[in-house]
Amino acid sequence: MLCNGEGYVNRRSVKFGMIAVFASLHAVLYFLSFGLWRNWAIYLEPIEAIILGPYAGFSAALMGSVIARIFKPTDLWMFGIIAEPLAVLICGLIVKGEWKTAFLLYTTMLTAFFTNSLGKTLPLWTILDILSSFGLLYPTAKIGSKIYVKNIKQSYIPLILTSFTCTATDSLIRIFLFIPAGLYTLFNFSFDKVRWIFMAGAVDSYIEDILVVITSILIGIPLLNALRKFNRIKLPIT
Repeated sequence: MLCNGEGYVNRRSVKFGMIAVFASLHAVLYFLSFGLWRNWAIYLEPIEAIILGPYAGFSAALMGSVIARIFKPTDLWMFGIIAEPLAVLICGLIVKGEWKTAFLLYTTMLTAFFTNSLGKTLPLWTILDILSSFGLLYPTAKIGSKIYVKNIKQSYIPLILTSFTCTATDSLIRIFLFIPAGLYTLFNFSFDKVRWIFMAGAVDSYIEDILVVITSILIGIPLLNALRKFNRIKLPIT
């Protein structure tokens, strides 16, 4: 298809069209969100990565997160604009079997967290999902491509692992920005205040992990089945 001029245009048009659609959905979910620690755009992140791939997915998430915060700004705007597109990028690479970038990211950020004076005082249970995701990076990358097979039964496990890894990566990036990168100082929080926010947010984050996985199963599987019917659309898009 890439050798055919018309096919190339169609493929490029599909890519930009899909980026625009997912960027719009990303922004809309942010506008609709309420409660818990992050926002509803995180439920779309694994699907963005799986359908669009690492680079188109990153573009869609970045555009959506920026547009959303322009129209609905908050004091925490920098967390979403950085974490959401990066999580989609990493998740998209993992689905394609490229786990080394994710491994480097996790190693760097976790090292920064555990060597930080504040990070050392926080209970380990608050990041157990991130540590579990770290251990699952390689296995997830090895079976990630099975998400795209025609046999739907073979898609469930890689979809679950990929979705869990994606939301945990989003959490890790936010935690890195908040504590090792020191963004908590912008809000004049005391150490005790940060500890309370972190532990309360961790409970919400565990709930969100489960909801993200359920959402990916309920929406991701039917969407993948629908897109498989279009022969010109090769998944992931990038």
